[in-house]
Amino acid sequence: MNLATRQRMTLEEYLDYDDRTDIRYELVDGVLVEMGAESTLNTQIAMFLLLHFAGLGVPAYRLANKHKIAVTSRQATAREPDLIVHSEESAAAISGQSQALLSVDMPAPTLVVEVVSPGEAGTDNYDRDYIEKRAEYAARSIPEYGIADPARAVVLVLTLNGQSYQEQKFIGDRQITSSAFSSLTLTAAQILTAGKV
Repeated sequence: MNLATRQRMTLEEYLDYDDRTDIRYELVDGVLVEMGAESTLNTQIAMFLLLHFAGLGVPAYRLANKHKIAVTSRQATAREPDLIVHSEESAAAISGQSQALLSVDMPAPTLVVEVVSPGEAGTDNYDRDYIEKRAEYAARSIPEYGIADPARAVVLVLTLNGQSYQEQKFIGDRQITSSAFSSLTLTAAQILTAGKV
């Protein structure tokens, strides 16, 4: 859902925008686009993963949600992943910033994770996470992009290979493999249920 605005916003205007609601927006071609409310399961999955990475020894300053990543595409100017695992370099670059934004000239994080909201192929939710962000995050040279899709009961781990991602698909009790986190021992089912199985 687009927000009616009289003129296109700059990235700086977007970062300063506050409509005094809890509505989340991404900036798409200069226009605010409402992200919609997250389901309880989606937020639980993101929190479960954040806690799991902390348990693997990733320091708290490298774990983030609500951080934005500037991208350069026709679809968007800035994205807000459900979870970011910063690299040491991206954590240092964003530290102390007045806005939690990794600009295009800052180093890439190690991993971004998106938890997909329900929607069929061709819908905004599906296209945003499976197509648009895949291209945008690859263009930003983010080494790994994780997609957790509870509605389709699948977890995808996309590993950057050159300028595009190589995809691995995980379902059920299959253990996730990650080139960035070799000590990861979660299964797809554990992720998709936020640790309930």
